[in-house]
Amino acid sequence: MSAVQRHEVTLTVNGRTSTVSVEPRKLLVDVLREDLGLSGAHIGCEHGVCGTCTVLRDGRSIRSCTTFAVQVDGAEIRTVEGLADGAELHPLQDEFWDKQGLQCGFCTPGMLMRACEIVEQKPDVSREEVREGIASNLCRCTGYQFITDAVCAAAARMHSGSSETSGAQA
Repeated sequence: MSAVQRHEVTLTVNGRTSTVSVEPRKLLVDVLREDLGLSGAHIGCEHGVCGTCTVLRDGRSIRSCTTFAVQVDGAEIRTVEGLADGAELHPLQDEFWDKQGLQCGFCTPGMLMRACEIVEQKPDVSREEVREGIASNLCRCTGYQFITDAVCAAAARMHSGSSETSGAQA
């Protein structure tokens, strides 16, 4: 019986470069959770449909449950753990809190990362564009209205350069 082939994969996650040894079939979500201790990307459907595992790869959202770790060798990965600056919440996190854009919280990390991509690509995003953009991530609790409110409020804050919080507490 032959040994399982392993590959060295180097990736920068939330600004920190790490090298991990993985089997070719190991998924990015498993590397994040098991090897790097970042449990924010949730494992939901395991088919890339629900979006709970969404992370940003070089600024673009991807499903980490259908992405092999070897596919992201050399990439810049951003997870929900990388949004806050210490105790200071990212405007999206702050507005999700303030506008009740989270309820059970299971979809929230993936939703935040998808929303991050949306507002970074188009700071003056419209409500319709937000609704269309987040439609790729499933939420069973909020009905998306509060999430849309939160994303639009965060986009407005980010676009105006305001660092004021809207009443959320860290």
